[in-house]
Amino acid sequence: MHPHGRGPILLSRYLALAWLGLVAYASLHPFAGWRDTGVSPLAFLEGGWPRYWTVFDLVANVAVYLPLGFFLTLALSRLPGRYTALVLATLLAGGVSFGLEAVQTWLPSRVPSNLDLACNTLGGLLGALWAQSVGPRVFARLAALEHRLIAPIPHAELGLTLLGLWLLVPLSPETLLFGAGDLRQMLGLTAAMPFAAESFVMIEASITAFNAVAVGLIVRMLCARLLAAYVIVPLFLLLNLTVATLAAAVLVSPADALAWLTPGVRLGLVVGGLILAIAMALPATPRLMIAALALMAGTVLVNLAPHNPYSAAALATWRQGHFLNFNGLTRLVATLWPFLTLPFLLLTTRRA
Repeated sequence: MHPHGRGPILLSRYLALAWLGLVAYASLHPFAGWRDTGVSPLAFLEGGWPRYWTVFDLVANVAVYLPLGFFLTLALSRLPGRYTALVLATLLAGGVSFGLEAVQTWLPSRVPSNLDLACNTLGGLLGALWAQSVGPRVFARLAALEHRLIAPIPHAELGLTLLGLWLLVPLSPETLLFGAGDLRQMLGLTAAMPFAAESFVMIEASITAFNAVAVGLIVRMLCARLLAAYVIVPLFLLLNLTVATLAAAVLVSPADALAWLTPGVRLGLVVGGLILAIAMALPATPRLMIAALALMAGTVLVNLAPHNPYSAAALATWRQGHFLNFNGLTRLVATLWPFLTLPFLLLTTRRA
C-alpha cells in the first residue's frame, strides 16, 4: 500500500480501469459479424426516439455508467479545482459511451442509439455527483481501513480489485463452482476427458479445493493480521457461495439455488478449508508459493475436466434475455481471472 492516503486513489484507479473494461466488453459482445454497412458511425446522433425500448434498458444504461463516473471522479480527485474531477469524469464517461456507440455501427447484432448515449452520460454524471458528495468521507474511511486491515505489500490495491472481479465468477450458473480459467469455449476446444460420474466427483472436488486455497491465500496475503485473516477469509469464501446461490436462484430458478452444492463441491470445500487453516499460518513465501501452485493446478484441471452435466440443464432452463451480454461478461472474467492474478502474485514478490 502507499503512504499518505494514496492507497484509496490507486484503488479507485484500478476499479475505474476494471469497470471500463467490463463496460466495453458488455457493449461490444459478442464481437462477431463485423461488417461495413455503409452507414456513418455518427448517424445514430441524428436518429429519433428508438422504435424498440424498455424501461429496463433505460435504467440499465444509467446504472452501468454510474460506477464508472463514481470511480473516475475519485481517481481524478487530486486534480486542482473543486469541480475539475466531476467535469472530467462526466466527459470521460460520455466520451466512452460515444465511442462504443459509434463502434456498434459495424456490429449487426447491436443498435447504436443516441438515447443510450444520453442515459450513459447521465449515469456517469450521477456517479460523479455521488463521488463528489461522499468522496472525502470515502477516502477517510478507506485510509483508516488501509492502516488497520490491509497488509503493506506491493500492489495491494490491484489485489483488492482482482478479488472484486472474483465475485463475478460464480454469477455464471452453468460453470463449475470456482471453475475459473476455462479457455475451451474461447478457443473452440472440446473436453479432453469423457464424463464419468465417479471420476467427475474427484475432479470437481479438486477444482473447488485448489481455487478455494488460492483465493483464500490471496485474501490472507492482503490481511495485515493473522487473527483477522481467520475471520475475513471464511467470510469472503462464504460471500462467493452466497453469490452463487443467488445467481442460480435468480437466473435459473429458486428450486436450483443450491444445485451447485454437489458431493464434489462439498468434499472440495472441506479439503480446501482444512488446507487453508494450516497454510494461512505459514510464512509469506511458502504461502505465496502454495497460492501460485494451487491457482495453476486449478486452471489446468478445469481445462481438462469433462463438461459439467449441470451446464446443459442450467442453460436449457435459463432464459437469458437481457442477461445475454451479462453472461458473456461473467464468462470472460471467469476465463481470464487466473491469468490476470498470477502476474499479481509475482508482482508481490518485489519490494514496494
